[in-house]
Amino acid sequence: MADHAKSVGQRSDESLEHMLFFFNLSIRKLAFVGVSLPLITLLTCLATAYVFQYDDVHETHCQVYNVIPSISAITGITPQTYMWRIAVAFHVGPRMVIAQVYYNYFISQISRGADNCKSTHYIFINLCYWLNIIEVVAICGVTYISNRENYPVHEKIFILFMLSSLLYMVVMIKTFNMVHKTMTKSQHLSYTIKKILFAICITSTFTLIFFFIKHRFYCHDLAFTWFALSEYILAVSNMAFHFTITLDFPHEQLIVAKNFPSFKTD
Repeated sequence: MADHAKSVGQRSDESLEHMLFFFNLSIRKLAFVGVSLPLITLLTCLATAYVFQYDDVHETHCQVYNVIPSISAITGITPQTYMWRIAVAFHVGPRMVIAQVYYNYFISQISRGADNCKSTHYIFINLCYWLNIIEVVAICGVTYISNRENYPVHEKIFILFMLSSLLYMVVMIKTFNMVHKTMTKSQHLSYTIKKILFAICITSTFTLIFFFIKHRFYCHDLAFTWFALSEYILAVSNMAFHFTITLDFPHEQLIVAKNFPSFKTD
């Protein structure tokens, strides 16, 4: 068994020697850029809107006292809307790549050994993948269709984002646990953090809905402030959940290369 593993390793090394590398990027760096860009942009939009466009972002249909503007408010005014749309545009690419990386990784994990529940595993893996894709598409929807341009459509896409995001987290946690018979220290830490962040997200969702109802139907003072705060906590927790990929793939690389034949000379 050891000799077989050694020979496989030697063949892998030999194959790498005959490859021409065009691009090499660590998944950790890709995730860092993909998550930090929208986070930094969101904070920038909040700060600039709060300082320079205070009245615009605090305006609500109830005309009640408000302290914290919503994400839709600060990203729905110019020039912040252009900043946010650019950030999301650069965010979508890495997210699509990461979704595919997780899919292939989970498939490889369950293909290594015989398992009577493989069909169930495949269902969860595919569900995890498509929920991730739907979440990314919904992010684009709420970004490029603002609440000021078309509120009914924006609201429905936001609900789709919330549902797909929470369902993805649940399925990801379940799938992650299913495909790992034993976990490394890093994987166990990632699994624990995922569960904690999901608990924060689901709690924030309930508080968000509760205060939205209080604001929309009863016009209570500061209800929209608590709604917005819940929204920010939810957004940051969601970003942190996706950032746990740095624990799942700490050393893996994305490589674009060309395999070329070796020529032996006598």
